Amino acid sequence: MFILKSIVGKLWLTIIGLVAVILMVLGLFLFQYLQTSFPKSQDQIESLHKLGSKVADGISVHSEDNHYITMVNDLLSAQEATVFIVDKQFKQSGFFAEAGSMADLHYDDFFSKQDMQKVFAGQIIDNQVVGKGGIKQRTNNLYSAVAVPLKDASQQTIIGAAVLFQSTQSVEETQAYVMRLFAYVSLAGFLMTTFFAFFLLTKITQPLQQLKKAADLISHGEYGTRVPISSDDEIGELSKTFNRMGEELSDTIKALNHEKEHLSSVLRSMADAVITFDADGQVILTNPQGYKIVRDWGQIQWKDFDSEKDAETEQNMHIDMIPPPVRPLFEEVINGANEITSKLHVRNEVWSIVMAPLYSREVVRGVVAVMRDVSEEFMLDKLRKDFVANVSHELRTPLSMLQGYSEALVDDIASSPEERKELAQVIHDESLRMGRLVRDLLDLARMETGNMEMHFREVDLNSFIRRIHRKFAVLSKERGITMTAVLPEEELLLAHADEDRLEQVMTNLLDNAIRHTPPQAQIQIRASKHLYEGRDAVLMEITDQGQGIPAGDLPYIFERFYKADKARTRGTSGGTGLGLSIVKSIVEAHKGSVQAKSAVGQGTTFSVILPCNPQ
Repeated sequence: MFILKSIVGKLWLTIIGLVAVILMVLGLFLFQYLQTSFPKSQDQIESLHKLGSKVADGISVHSEDNHYITMVNDLLSAQEATVFIVDKQFKQSGFFAEAGSMADLHYDDFFSKQDMQKVFAGQIIDNQVVGKGGIKQRTNNLYSAVAVPLKDASQQTIIGAAVLFQSTQSVEETQAYVMRLFAYVSLAGFLMTTFFAFFLLTKITQPLQQLKKAADLISHGEYGTRVPISSDDEIGELSKTFNRMGEELSDTIKALNHEKEHLSSVLRSMADAVITFDADGQVILTNPQGYKIVRDWGQIQWKDFDSEKDAETEQNMHIDMIPPPVRPLFEEVINGANEITSKLHVRNEVWSIVMAPLYSREVVRGVVAVMRDVSEEFMLDKLRKDFVANVSHELRTPLSMLQGYSEALVDDIASSPEERKELAQVIHDESLRMGRLVRDLLDLARMETGNMEMHFREVDLNSFIRRIHRKFAVLSKERGITMTAVLPEEELLLAHADEDRLEQVMTNLLDNAIRHTPPQAQIQIRASKHLYEGRDAVLMEITDQGQGIPAGDLPYIFERFYKADKARTRGTSGGTGLGLSIVKSIVEAHKGSVQAKSAVGQGTTFSVILPCNPQ
C-alpha cells in the first residue's frame, strides 16, 4: 500500500494505533464502571417483587380507604413507579389520576389473562419473560412490572392482584447516552489526533522533502544546492550536516574536475598519440592525436591483418576497436603483462609505439599505448646512411679513375702523346666532377645552416629568363632538343632576389631537364604573375617531355642524393645528386616554394614560386 511506503502514513498509523489502544482501555474501564455503578434489570425486578409484596399487604390492610392507593402512588412516583388493582373479573381500579403516558396503561400491557390467572392462584409473576413485545409496540418507554396476589383484610382469601410497574428508562438511557458520548468523543479524538498528527508530520516531512529535492539536484550535477535551516532540532542538524556535505562534495568535484582538466590539457598538448584500451580491445580514452589515428586507421582495408578473419568479423569492425596493426602487440601485453616498445610501418609512415599494461587490483584491465610518428626521423636516418653511402660512392668513383689514370701516366703506359693527353683529360674531368661535388656539398651545408652569402637586389625576370634561354639553347640544340621561352608582355620584377643564386636554380633544373629529355622532344620555360600566400608573386615553370618520375619518388626528389632511377653510376656529364636539394634551399631562402608534377612517360614540370617582395 502507498500509505505504508510513506513516513507520514507510518507515523499517522502509529499515532492512530496509540489513540485507539488508549480509547479501548478507557472504554473497558468505563463500561465496567457502568456495569457496577448502575442497577441492572434483574436487580430492579427483585426490588419490585419486594416492593410489590409490601404494597399489596398495605392495600389489603387499608382496603376500605380509597385514598390509600392514591397516596401510595404519590410516594411511588418519586421512583417513577405506579400501582393499580385488578380484581378477578379483570376490572382495573385504584389507578392514579395523574395525566400522562402512564394514564393509558392497563394490566394487559404487561400481562396476559393467563398470567393474571396464575396471580389469582397465588403466584407472583413479572414481565421479564413475556409481555415485553406488547409494551414496546405501544410506547417508547420501557417498563418493569410485577403482579402480586391481593388478599382481603383477613389475609385468607385472594380478591385480586396488585400490579406494580416502574420505568426502566433511567438505567437504559443512561447506558445508551454514555455509549453515544463515548463514541462521539472517540471520533472527535481520532479526528483531532489525525489533524495534529498531519500538522506535526508536515513540519517533519517538509524539511525531509527539501533534503530529498536537494539530493536529487546534487545527483544531477548542481553541486551548489543548499537546504534552508528552519529549526535547531535534529532535522536542523541534519540540514547543516547535509550542507557541509554538499560543500565538501562541491570542493571535491571541483578538485577532480581541475585534475581532469589538467590531465586533459596535458593529453591534448602532447604531440604523441595516447590511446587507452580495455581488456577486450575497445578504445576507452584518447587524446586528439590518438583519436585521429584510430579514426584514420579504422578506415583502412587491412588485407594483411584481416586475411584470417571471416567476413562477419570484418563487417563488425568498429572505429573504436583496436586497429589491426596494433592488435599483436596488444595481445602480447595483455597475456604477458609486460611493457613493449616497437615500431610499426603503416603505409608510408613509421610509428614508434610503447604499450604498457593497466592494472586493477593486480589484474590487467587494459593497455595504454603511446605512439609517435617517427617517419621524419626514420627518413632522416635513412637519408644520413644514404648520404654517407652516396658521398662515398660519388667520391670513390672519380678517385678510382684519378688513381688509375694517374698510375697509367706514371707507369708510362700511354705510347703516344695523344693517349697521354686523353688520360690527362679524363683526370681533369674527374677532378672537375669532384670539385662540383665538394662545392655543392659546401653550398648545401651553408644554406642549411644559414651561413650562405646572399646578394639581394631588384631583378628583371624577363631579361633573366631570356639570358638563361640563350645560355642553354646551344646545348639543347646539340642534343636535338627544342627549347622555348614563353614570357608575358607585362614586366616581371623581383624586388628582393639574388640573381646569381636564381641562375643556379635554373641551371640545375634545366640541366636535369636536358639530361632526361630524349632527342626530338621539347623543353619549355614559362613565366607569369601569380598569387602566393595572399601576396604578389612570380611563377616560373620548366616543362620537359622526358621519361617522367614515378609517383612514389616525387615526395623525395628534393632530398640529397635521392635518385628516382635508383642508378648510382653517372657519366662525366652527370650531376652530383644534390642539385634539387640546392634548388629547394635557394628558393626557400627567397621565401618561395618549389614543386614538381610528373607522370611516367609524360614528362615533368617543375614550378618555382617567388614572392615579388618577400619583406
